[in-house]
Amino acid sequence: MTSRRPDGEPSTPDERVVAARKALLEGVGAEIAASFPGITRLGGQVVAALYLADSPRSMDELSMELGRSKSNIFANLRGLEAAGIIERRRESGARHDSYTLRGKYPDVIIGAYLARLRRVVQDKRALSRRALGLLGDAQGDEANALRKRLDDLSRKYDLFAELMDRYVPNTDGPVDLERLIALVPEPVLRALTTAVKAAFDVADTIAATRDEALRRSTRKR
Repeated sequence: MTSRRPDGEPSTPDERVVAARKALLEGVGAEIAASFPGITRLGGQVVAALYLADSPRSMDELSMELGRSKSNIFANLRGLEAAGIIERRRESGARHDSYTLRGKYPDVIIGAYLARLRRVVQDKRALSRRALGLLGDAQGDEANALRKRLDDLSRKYDLFAELMDRYVPNTDGPVDLERLIALVPEPVLRALTTAVKAAFDVADTIAATRDEALRRSTRKR
């Protein structure tokens, strides 16, 4: 938005402010485009623009501010709204809708990403079960190999779903991770860090042992 001096004339923007704002728009644009299918870099820039705004913005205002067509802005607004990142408002007496974030940034992105991850896990859980159902009691090497892979996939997604149900906030809105972390006592965080590191170390050791055993078996053949 163009700022003005006390005399009403447009002021010359500070180049450092322009550069910092541009960096944020581009960075958030890339982040959101990579995390949410169907939302482009422009959609991420819309999020950054709404974060920097002092009040809700109309589609026309966003189009002017970001220098993009209203059709492109509109397509991304729809995607952001469907993802639960922004919300649409119609102020009393206003002729057009305006848009704002559903919560603080980045809390709203974290909440939307966790909701999407939960949906992905449930979808893939259902997919692996459906594929097993279609395979049925088919026999033969190919069927047995496929059944083994599908059983493994189903087991993993069942585990992921169980862990998410236990430990991941099930919310349809922003997730204030900063507040959640602040509420967890420091000794608990240290214990979690130690446990996670130990789990990864054990997994790496098991994988290395398995790979070495496989190499030896291959050489003997």
